[in-house]
Amino acid sequence: MRVVVQRVSQAAVRIGGEVVGSCGRGLLVLLGVHSEDGREDADWLAAKVAALRIFSDAEDKMNLTLGDVGGEALVVSQFTLHAKYKKGARPSFIHAARPETAIPLYKHFVEALEGHLKKPVATGRFGAMMEVELINDGPVTITMDTRNKE
Repeated sequence: MRVVVQRVSQAAVRIGGEVVGSCGRGLLVLLGVHSEDGREDADWLAAKVAALRIFSDAEDKMNLTLGDVGGEALVVSQFTLHAKYKKGARPSFIHAARPETAIPLYKHFVEALEGHLKKPVATGRFGAMMEVELINDGPVTITMDTRNKE
């Protein structure tokens, strides 16, 4: 699994002009599921996202988690995070999980994140053409990959 986590002042996802998910101060999480991912990847990644200390404390140091600041999260599926671009100019998405694998893992990640945060997490709609709008706070952007745990 691969994520791009952005600290935001607010974020929303629209489908056909209708807002289907949004959050205020918190995290926008773009999530890509790899064809070889499993539930343990989702569990590990949800724990890492929830524990990220990327919010400022009273001394303006990034020491606080999303839970510490009472923030919200919005998770949006994004298979293009697994683009392969080494050969040619058209990316290949051969390593992105097929929907029958990706959807249950996407849902499991969201449920695991909700468990860590002890609150609901907003989402987009898997497989839909979405418009994502955000106000990046910082900007602070972190990438994580369960296949490359740095």
